[in-house]
Amino acid sequence: MTVTVQTWADEVRTLAQRRNAVILAHNYQVPEIQDVAHHTGDSLALSRIAATAEAETIVFCGVHFMAETAKILSPDKTVLIPDARAGCSLADSIDADQLRAWKREHPGAVVVSYVNTTAEVKAETDICCTSSNAVEVVDSVPADREVLFLPDQFLGAHVRRITGRDNMHVWAGECHVHAGINGAQLAAKAAEDPDADLYIHPECGCATSALYLAGEGAVPAERVKILSTGGMLDAARATTSKSVLVATEIGMLHQLRKAAPEVDFRAVNDRASCRYMKMITPEKLLRSLREGVDEVQVAPAIAARARSAVERMIAIGTPGGGE
Repeated sequence: MTVTVQTWADEVRTLAQRRNAVILAHNYQVPEIQDVAHHTGDSLALSRIAATAEAETIVFCGVHFMAETAKILSPDKTVLIPDARAGCSLADSIDADQLRAWKREHPGAVVVSYVNTTAEVKAETDICCTSSNAVEVVDSVPADREVLFLPDQFLGAHVRRITGRDNMHVWAGECHVHAGINGAQLAAKAAEDPDADLYIHPECGCATSALYLAGEGAVPAERVKILSTGGMLDAARATTSKSVLVATEIGMLHQLRKAAPEVDFRAVNDRASCRYMKMITPEKLLRSLREGVDEVQVAPAIAARARSAVERMIAIGTPGGGE
């Protein structure tokens, strides 16, 4: 008699079907999670999917603010995160009390919050954004209105540089992983491979250095691309380069290599790994599907106030890319 051994991936898919669940995985997840998910993408793409998902349950393999966003958009659905402790250093860099105090200092200002924020902060926000549509979101604000942009200082600097807006105030927060990818590392890697394209996430501390290298002629300007993770995938599919240096969380390399297997994608910093993203393991995903834990809750009053800001984010910009 032949005994069929069910693999981990088979069991995950079987349990998801039984629970009527859709599995969403961020690009920074470990490869096994990315490959078993029904949808893998960045925060904007996954938010769009969460808003229209027909499944009764959303299992969000990402960090906590992402699962909260899914719950805000789909309040009647069950939203699970395989490890409720998976937080975010950037989201932790501002809370609702701090935002309210900042708003009091700038009455009448329009609050633009990066999606990497808590539900409570989103509830105090006029419009959310991701790294792919942040410029378009800020440009949508009337020129005579002040903008409070939070919480990422590097993305804020990028948006201010592109828009030329001088009435935009930027909160001094950062993602500890992206901030740790510095200009010296980028310059050294670029010198070792002068023909490589540079894919730089705008949250990175090295984004300004990349533009400096281009301005000084150390790297051809057309090789320097400041991109969201979704934008990186689009660029990878279109590139004619043989090698690409990537400045973002190393989980992104898996999707890039799948998109363009003939290209040599290498991390600018091999240690740029988010410990919170990596808290979502295959074992925890299986447990979440078996036991229905951990469920994400957002107070209805908070969710109602946050929903319009998130829905406005989804409506602005191209569907191709997000965080």
